[in-house]
Amino acid sequence: MNPQVFPQGSGKHVNKTIIIVVLAVVLAGFVGLAIWALVNYNEQKTNVQGKVDDAVAIAKKTQADNDEVKFAARDKEPNREFVGPDDYGALSFNYPKTWSVYINKDANTSGGTYEAYLNPVSVPAVSTTQQYALRVTIEQQDYNTVITSYNTLVKTGALHSSAVVAANGADGTRLDGNFTKDIRGAAVIFKIRDKTVTLRTDANTFLPDFNALIATIKFNQ
Repeated sequence: MNPQVFPQGSGKHVNKTIIIVVLAVVLAGFVGLAIWALVNYNEQKTNVQGKVDDAVAIAKKTQADNDEVKFAARDKEPNREFVGPDDYGALSFNYPKTWSVYINKDANTSGGTYEAYLNPVSVPAVSTTQQYALRVTIEQQDYNTVITSYNTLVKTGALHSSAVVAANGADGTRLDGNFTKDIRGAAVIFKIRDKTVTLRTDANTFLPDFNALIATIKFNQ
């Protein structure tokens, strides 16, 4: 039996072919890996850019909201001064210039109870259920009698009672909570000679302005 004879150098060609195939496979692997990495990079870049865009949008919204609050606060300045009747202690306090004032009962001409209403832009028609930025009432009632009229609401927890001091050093009472089903806010009550003054805001929206306002209250004791 004659041995099979291979052409000289054929082994080298086989080795080269194997090497070429291996290199092609490796190269294809690298190319695939590169494509995968590029696709993954683009996806990550898109995700990161999306997060950056979202963060920028949130930051712009926050800045715009802050600017709006600052502009609104600046628009209220400088404050105006409210001055009540001389015979009723010459009550005074500072209020935002964007608020309007309506005197419903002027004690200078009619005596009895003095009533004033303050509200941004315009004052709605006077009503017990209407909410106002501020109600001012000076009545010819004893201070303790006025405070006692709120005892039931304080005992039930609808109102919280605490001490307050006017800018002129006079002691008073502060009430916070639900005065009626329509009115939720805060009030301060002070004794003015033989009369009692109550300043009340009818909505928590106005509390920052109310707190700033009551810090400026003065009257003749």
